[in-house]
Amino acid sequence: QVQLVESGGGLVQAGGSLRLSCAGSGRTFSSYAMGWFRQASGKEREFVAAISGWRGGSTYYADSVRGRFAISRDNAKSTVYLQMNTLKAEDTAVYYCAARSMVAVSSRVHEYDYWGQGTQVTVSS
Repeated sequence: QVQLVESGGGLVQAGGSLRLSCAGSGRTFSSYAMGWFRQASGKEREFVAAISGWRGGSTYYADSVRGRFAISRDNAKSTVYLQMNTLKAEDTAVYYCAARSMVAVSSRVHEYDYWGQGTQVTVSS
């Protein structure tokens, strides 16, 4: 069982930056692949970024954020991060952290087993 708590959301102007954090519980946190997803009002939840388990040597990004966002993990702190740069109004959404009971990354919502409660990111234009 893994519990996830996101933080770091807020209001930022277009072109600005935010760093989201996701603190996890459980002794096996390092073995989980981790992902970030987002859901804008009235839209389906969509994939943002993922990082593989253990050393996090594999990362994967949605086309819409590649080159602007960076995912990383610190297993000693059981935390995964999402650094978001050059934010755009269309990045506005609730951002969710998720854990997958496998080492390999995935972009599919249904392949993640545990979810946080979400944190709101609002980008003003």
